[in-house]
Amino acid sequence: MKKTWLLLLTAAAAAGAVCGCAEQAEQTEGLLPYEELAEVSDEYIVVGFSQVGSESDWRMANTASLQETFTEENGYYLLYEDGQQKQENQLKAVRNFILQEVDYIVLDPIVETGWDGVLQEAKDAGIPVILSDRSIETANEDLYTCWVGSDFTAEGERAGEWLSAYLENRGRGKEEIRIVTLQGTLGSTAQIGRTEGFARVMEEHENWKMLDRQSGDFTQAKGEEVMEQFLEAYDDIDAVVCENDNMAFGAVDAIQKAGRTCGPDGDMIVICFDAMQAALEAMVKGEINAAFECNPLLGPEVEEIIQSLERGEPVEKIRYVEETYYDTSMDLESILKNRSY
Repeated sequence: MKKTWLLLLTAAAAAGAVCGCAEQAEQTEGLLPYEELAEVSDEYIVVGFSQVGSESDWRMANTASLQETFTEENGYYLLYEDGQQKQENQLKAVRNFILQEVDYIVLDPIVETGWDGVLQEAKDAGIPVILSDRSIETANEDLYTCWVGSDFTAEGERAGEWLSAYLENRGRGKEEIRIVTLQGTLGSTAQIGRTEGFARVMEEHENWKMLDRQSGDFTQAKGEEVMEQFLEAYDDIDAVVCENDNMAFGAVDAIQKAGRTCGPDGDMIVICFDAMQAALEAMVKGEINAAFECNPLLGPEVEEIIQSLERGEPVEKIRYVEETYYDTSMDLESILKNRSY
């Protein structure tokens, strides 16, 4: 499956011949220059990776995992594109990967819809597409080879079950519990799964009331802004569900600035998803009650899939990574000493 890039050079020359066409210029912008292409030999497996962005600690750890896996020392040549939270950037990146005739495309889609056209182009070009972390909504699952990542719905359910047990242990199992949720980017796989999973557990508790849900776009700044709005609108919040760590940090900042308290000894229970080191450190400080893991180290998982495909072996359509959760009842300081993310 390794390529010599001759066809790419031909395509680049053809593109230059029609430079008066704005659409063609847009499509070929971002292609590797000739000098760099000349250094890419058929000894490498060429991987094009289109990432969501760099909006959170989790995302940066995820990017680093793939970059550290797909190195020239390991036999790969990686083309990396940061989507900067815009689907149009990712669509352009994938089309550039197709023009460059990469061996594999790894796509972490910002949202689930709107991918059929470009993935059909990849399929027509004979390039396997591996979805990483987030998934897509399509009627034709043959457009991608497989997906690897977290079971986000299970994460949401696990968070709801934890909250139920926590309230029961505190003697609050029958109380009315008023909840707000800081959702991730609307339409993203993580947002959809975590929202739906938690909602399933809520249905089992008639005494739980969801006061409000708003998107914080997985960022700390937006999380703080949304939490400020919640605090102004509701003076009786019992639990704050944050669909990633960074929004939880923003929510904690807003709560503290408002003169309110949170965490195990505070007025509001705060739970979040991702469970990066900073979240565990916030639990040590008593600011967050529990964090539900979303493993960002997908590089080795994706490489294993690519190596199977290189050998002509079938791969699973869906591949979940193992995950757990952490709360303040655990020896978090010992856990942090051995944690790589």
